[in-house]
Amino acid sequence: MMLHVPDGLAALVGVTLAFTLLAVFAPRKFENVLRKILRGFARLAARRVLCIWLLFFAPILVRIAVLPLLPVPVPGIHDEFSYLLMGDTFAHGRLANPTHPMWISFESFHINWFPTYSSKYPPGQGAVLALGEFAGRPWIGVVLSIGAMCAATLWMLQAWLPPRWAMLGALLVALKFGIACYWMNSYWGGALAATGGALVLGAMPRVARHTRARDALLLGLGLAILANTRPYEGLLLSIPIAGWFVWWLAGKTKSRAALRTRMISVVTPLAGVLLLTLAFMGYYNKRLTGNVFLSPYVLNERTYTTMGLFLWDHPKPPLQYHNEQFEDFYNGWEREDYQNTWADVRKVSAEKLTRSGSVYLWWGALLLLPGIPFAVCDRKLRLPFIILLLSSAGVFALIWSFPHYAAPVTAVIFLLLVQAIRHLRIMRIAKRPIGLALSAAAILLLATDVT
Repeated sequence: MMLHVPDGLAALVGVTLAFTLLAVFAPRKFENVLRKILRGFARLAARRVLCIWLLFFAPILVRIAVLPLLPVPVPGIHDEFSYLLMGDTFAHGRLANPTHPMWISFESFHINWFPTYSSKYPPGQGAVLALGEFAGRPWIGVVLSIGAMCAATLWMLQAWLPPRWAMLGALLVALKFGIACYWMNSYWGGALAATGGALVLGAMPRVARHTRARDALLLGLGLAILANTRPYEGLLLSIPIAGWFVWWLAGKTKSRAALRTRMISVVTPLAGVLLLTLAFMGYYNKRLTGNVFLSPYVLNERTYTTMGLFLWDHPKPPLQYHNEQFEDFYNGWEREDYQNTWADVRKVSAEKLTRSGSVYLWWGALLLLPGIPFAVCDRKLRLPFIILLLSSAGVFALIWSFPHYAAPVTAVIFLLLVQAIRHLRIMRIAKRPIGLALSAAAILLLATDVT
């Protein structure tokens, strides 16, 4: 029986071999060709604002162009229907709907019926779908959110990297998420939370350098988006940022701005945005649950779920439900899938690694491994690495987690990958540009495999 080799692995071997042979037997021509390509790329990347607009429109136009091959997605997961309910509710000018008198006949997953008929999820993705519904169909909002994510990622990377490397990182994000990824082809979300994370990570270094109100407002906007899309994962990202902010406010950085300037230009507008965000969240909770401090998500968990959220949580006694589907899901699958054993911890952790690896990485990323230790050790990237470690620990502490749960750190992941490419490209073996060959192969492999 022949051994089956995955297509991605076969492509990895073939492309890597081809580029390595070029680097070994024609190193000068190989370097000259790449240098010419990079020269034109660098000229384009230097036009920062233009590139941000390009990164917004490019994934939108490409996805529209491939509609004959990838039609408008049809929702199929119960989470999606909950989000679509929220988007339709917002599009009709309401935050929630009245309880139907025959609600028991329409009971569905991830939806509250009391005191209002509404989705359990935070309102961010619902606003995206409502925007799309205004434009013709909810999926348009998804497409626009992907464009915003790519543009925001480039803006964020421009604060951490030279222009051409920032452009490269944003292109990698567009390739990975902008065509065939389920972020683009479902209603689950991911792009909006990634946009929020990029705004926070791009605004904070600009605040530290320039002390501008504009950057403070964008920092507050990013935090507001995180709080209303992925509040738990957003909090994990925000903790190190808050530490950096306090350190900067205390005058421990190289910023020359006086304390009074910092308070007026940064703290005041940022506090204003955060207060408005908290006021909106409280009002939203009040309208949906009747309690300013009770979110729809917590209400739904209390009503339907007997399993905990974290690996160390133990299940509560089973509940009796009104339909067989709920019995199968809550008293069946959930309780059988995780039973608080070390074997279950290993199983769900392996699932997270596999799923996240397929979404955020690609086969060619294996070629970047020699550059990863150097990227991690860069002093400038110490904070992003801490954010990634803390966020990863938080995600792995959950019992169930899908890749889009970690969306707030998308820009961090690609920042570290690009920095690994920067280190890898200068590595030589016997004076041959092997590192450059591996870097080029990794990028080409993503460009040819956008799933």
